[in-house]
Amino acid sequence: MKYRLPRLAAFALATVLSLAHASAQNAPAIAAASDLKFALDAVAAQFKSDTGKDLKVTYGSSGNFARQLEQDAPFEMFLSADEGFVFKLADSGKTLDRGALYAEGRIVLFAPTGSSLKPDADFSDLKAALADGRIQKFAIANPEHAPYGVAAQQALESKGLWDTVKPKMVLGENVSQAAQFATSGSAQGGIFAYSLALSPEVSKLGTYTLVPAAWHKPLRQRMVLMKNAGDTVKPFYEYMQSPPARAVLRKFGFGLPGEVS
Repeated sequence: MKYRLPRLAAFALATVLSLAHASAQNAPAIAAASDLKFALDAVAAQFKSDTGKDLKVTYGSSGNFARQLEQDAPFEMFLSADEGFVFKLADSGKTLDRGALYAEGRIVLFAPTGSSLKPDADFSDLKAALADGRIQKFAIANPEHAPYGVAAQQALESKGLWDTVKPKMVLGENVSQAAQFATSGSAQGGIFAYSLALSPEVSKLGTYTLVPAAWHKPLRQRMVLMKNAGDTVKPFYEYMQSPPARAVLRKFGFGLPGEVS
């Protein structure tokens, strides 16, 4: 009978793995703005530790997600970098309500290690670098559908630099891709989310300065449950408004409801 123990152990292991796979497969699908990548991964890990429940988070541009959700994409929750997209979905009857503000974002001017660009609070070296040819490529998210791209454009316009930098622009599909372009050395600099710049993975790749909030419209980030929201994602929606989740968001540079100016 000794031969049966390994077989039973193997069967038990296979069952555990099968159940884990099924749990991951059945995890609710969440669409999240890509500026949340590091912060939301941390919050989701805390949520799983506290509840044992898995989540499946997909990151991308808020505008693209909003268009997909208009066409009934099977996401149960949407965390947008621009509350306007949430309001449009609510007005078209796609959501349970008008959602909740969960954060306000900021942007940074970033220069990768080895770049001759020196990030400063008034963009003076960026202006000089554009004039003397040091800037060949400059990365931002696409303003056509990425809220952080819109904020970057507004900041550059506020300093009279948009028309000069536009021919050198490298556009990311979302702010996370813009950060990849700006940090990889393929561009001399870029503007992207403060939350990404604060992550250990990104901060070690260059230097940055926080862009004054007055140079762009507020990045009011709102989340909402879709009409198909299930029993797992609803507690996570509440969890996002809890002290542990708010502490993670604060760590990644987000302003919080009741604390933002």
